[in-house]
Amino acid sequence: MPPSQGSAHPLRLLGVYAALLAVIYALVFFTGDNSPTPKLGIDLQGGTRVTLTARTPDGSKPSQDSLRKAQDIIESRVNGLGVSGSEVLIDGDNLVITVPGDDSQQARSLATTAKLYIRPVLDAKQTVNGKIATGTAGTGTGTPQLPATLPTDPAAPPATDVPPPPAGDVPAPPAGDVLAPPAAEPPAVAEAPGADVPAPQPRVFPAQAPTSPPAPPGNGNLTTQEQAQKEIADARATRQSTDPTVQQAAMLAIDCAKPDPLAGNDDPTLPLVTCSIPGAENPEVYLLGPSRIDGQEIKDASAGLNSQQARHEVNLEFKSGGSDAWAALTGEMVNKRVAFVLDSRVVSAPVVQQGPQQGGRTTISGSFTAASSKELANTLKYGSLPLSFQTSEAETVSATLGLSSLRAGLLAGAIGLAVVLLYCLAYYRMLGFLAGFSLIAAGFAVYGIIVLLGRWIGFTLDLAGIAGLIIGIGLTADSFVVFFERIKDEMREGRSFRSAVPRGWARAQRTNLSGKTVSLIASVVLYILAAGQVKGFAFTLGITTVLDVIVLYLVTAPLMMLASRSPWWSKPSVNGLGAMQQIARERGAGGVPVKETSR
Repeated sequence: MPPSQGSAHPLRLLGVYAALLAVIYALVFFTGDNSPTPKLGIDLQGGTRVTLTARTPDGSKPSQDSLRKAQDIIESRVNGLGVSGSEVLIDGDNLVITVPGDDSQQARSLATTAKLYIRPVLDAKQTVNGKIATGTAGTGTGTPQLPATLPTDPAAPPATDVPPPPAGDVPAPPAGDVLAPPAAEPPAVAEAPGADVPAPQPRVFPAQAPTSPPAPPGNGNLTTQEQAQKEIADARATRQSTDPTVQQAAMLAIDCAKPDPLAGNDDPTLPLVTCSIPGAENPEVYLLGPSRIDGQEIKDASAGLNSQQARHEVNLEFKSGGSDAWAALTGEMVNKRVAFVLDSRVVSAPVVQQGPQQGGRTTISGSFTAASSKELANTLKYGSLPLSFQTSEAETVSATLGLSSLRAGLLAGAIGLAVVLLYCLAYYRMLGFLAGFSLIAAGFAVYGIIVLLGRWIGFTLDLAGIAGLIIGIGLTADSFVVFFERIKDEMREGRSFRSAVPRGWARAQRTNLSGKTVSLIASVVLYILAAGQVKGFAFTLGITTVLDVIVLYLVTAPLMMLASRSPWWSKPSVNGLGAMQQIARERGAGGVPVKETSR
């Protein structure tokens, strides 16, 4: 028996959807890494997400060009650290760094990457609990006290990390204290903090230390940008003063344990009072001179093991302009310290042992480990950014918790799908199987698309995204309900199941399209206005909304058209529409005219 007229049309639509699925999964299995696994967010696989907020000295909005340059440099730093699967994304005026795995320190260290300068050390004092320790010795222009005896045996441990003597007629460091690399190696600089430093000698301070100028009273009406601008201006007024009295007062007043409001916003042309980076082995407060070399003049930095000295070192290479400036600086600072300042904090302050150093190459040595030398090398190599940043949000999730969250999300999705199927079966009988088949077809498409989006645009599926998918299941089921209820309305008017399906579809598609349009608009608006994980929710909700419309036209409607032409599906015991036919017969018996049409 030939097929009824129009039966090929539903089959063609089903064939189109099958072809779409074939294309999607061909791309999944035969492009990229060929892995059918979606890219998971840190809340599902474990890791750290750090959100960096740009800070400008005048509180103005950062330019997108500066943000893109900062993104490129931080991405280079991530690659240099060898962190796989990491991302650096621009989110409005923020940079979002995502690093998978359990080592959250890697992501948090990236947040410190900002402006880098090389400054001469004019004075330095050790700190205890973030404040200057009473009686510590200065280094630089002060009058430090050297130990009474210095090791003279070349085999003894080097004492290159003692505070250097001031300029003048002072004895040269003994032979055992001077790095003497082979001629093939670059001239060396010895790391001051971090080695086995002899106890500092006591220093007598004035009986009455200068006091800091009183800070102006705060204004509770300032905006966030105005408050940040005020804090930067106040810090510059004291910590970058050219008045020696104010400088000494600032060194006594600074608290290294607190966040630095000046971070990355110091004026390189002025002196600077600052601290060692947080976590430094021997923290100090420094008085630094104006910047002599910008960090952007560093061409390359690498970590290596000096086999002769059996220690880890950091090798630096400067660009042409930085090479000349470095030669001039090291010529002036022999047996003195120079500071590498990152985000207005001192990363390293080694002692210059030879100078002037020509050729644009030098070596920083000290009590480095392989990891710490690599971290310092990458900081110096990639540290100079066009903007300074502060960490506005940091989230760390263990891999175990991430796996538990993934299981919980998948379980919630499975329960939601099962409940929808049970409802459809209980209320619509065998027609519920058609709804379930449509949901499964939509699920296959969504999964494949999420895998491809993770591969192409870096989309990561997180808990918020799973929530959007689960809500999408409900929206898809809502489309079935609207369709089936329109069929029931047509059958109440006395039409047969075969006639009611196309008429119900004509009425239902207008309602469904209106609802899906509203849902899609809401998803787009939420994605544009939201930030962070809420965007993942809006994105997956938008995907499921669009796919719902596709599945409705290419799967659900064709299946119902085929079912309406089947005698078996037309049985009231199968489709559960016997009550509607009874209502139609009662209306007909009561004198209500019913016109039966079919096609």
